[in-house]
Amino acid sequence: MMFRSFIALEVPPHIQKAITTQTAGLQRTLPRPLVRWVPEHNIHLTLQFLGDVSPANLDLLAQALRTEAAGHPAFEVSVGQVGAFPTPRRPRVIWVGLDAPPALLSLHRGIQTVTARMGYPPEERTFSPHLTIGRVRQNASAAELHRIQTALEETHVGALGNFRVETLVIFKSDLQSAGPVYTRLHAFRLATIS
Repeated sequence: MMFRSFIALEVPPHIQKAITTQTAGLQRTLPRPLVRWVPEHNIHLTLQFLGDVSPANLDLLAQALRTEAAGHPAFEVSVGQVGAFPTPRRPRVIWVGLDAPPALLSLHRGIQTVTARMGYPPEERTFSPHLTIGRVRQNASAAELHRIQTALEETHVGALGNFRVETLVIFKSDLQSAGPVYTRLHAFRLATIS
């Protein structure tokens, strides 16, 4: 049996709620099926998508990530602003931004090193920390893309709060008709500095 898995940081419920509240107007303006909005409880920060992983590889990966996580200090993240990848004119992913403290970038590099040693290819794109909140339908027309761009330009999301990152998680993703269901498989504590 294989597990469709990814490595991520959890976002606390109060931040997830703030995101949903502040982007409710955007979600009403751009309903399904044009944009598939991420359910509030599924909002997280992906550090690396792994794909299908065997239980044996998952155990080896967990051991390596436990060691890696222990070498990185816990850190604070600030959440705010809304945008789209690759650009607001050609949106595919709608996101809420994060600041990128050096500790987050260092943790990401460490994870990439661990997973590369185990044969998982690194992400080709430059790491750009964000929380995906919506995915634009693949075959959206030019008029629909313009509508999304306009809605994004008219949506002003300021600072949504801070949270402390103390744990790194491997999640399993089960794709279902109602959307993916994420299950925590392993969690690893970052180092705490007293």
